[in-house]
Amino acid sequence: MTAVVADTSPLVALHQISLMRILPALFGVILIPPAVAQEAMSVNLESWIEIRPLQHEIPAAIIDADADLGESEAISLALEVHASRLIVDDLQARRLATSLGLSIIGTTGLLLAAKQKGLIPAVRGPLDDLLALGFHLHPDLYRDTLVRAGEERP
Repeated sequence: MTAVVADTSPLVALHQISLMRILPALFGVILIPPAVAQEAMSVNLESWIEIRPLQHEIPAAIIDADADLGESEAISLALEVHASRLIVDDLQARRLATSLGLSIIGTTGLLLAAKQKGLIPAVRGPLDDLLALGFHLHPDLYRDTLVRAGEERP
């Protein structure tokens, strides 16, 4: 199985709705850089989460993009380990990661994948739980996620 790297917000979001268990079921071990470990202090870092220090300095292209430290380190680590996926929610960080050739997935994509694998029965409940906690989710993405999950008509 190839490496998967996570940024802070998806970890915190899944922790807040008690669905961290979907991550190892989907990907096995999840790598996080030290800044993400620091930012995610409220999350119980399970045994399947490995803190992996960067081996090189953060590339200028990432620094110039003005992402926060956790996102910058997560993108850098994903590039270093040739990650198969970067788990990230922030739109600016997603655009940067994609421009650098990384394959990304966010919290809503994780919930969809978990439903498709039978790990959760539906995405609507977890999405509503996230919204109730103040998770930023564009109404179009909410609806599109429900449609893709077969829980709402197109």
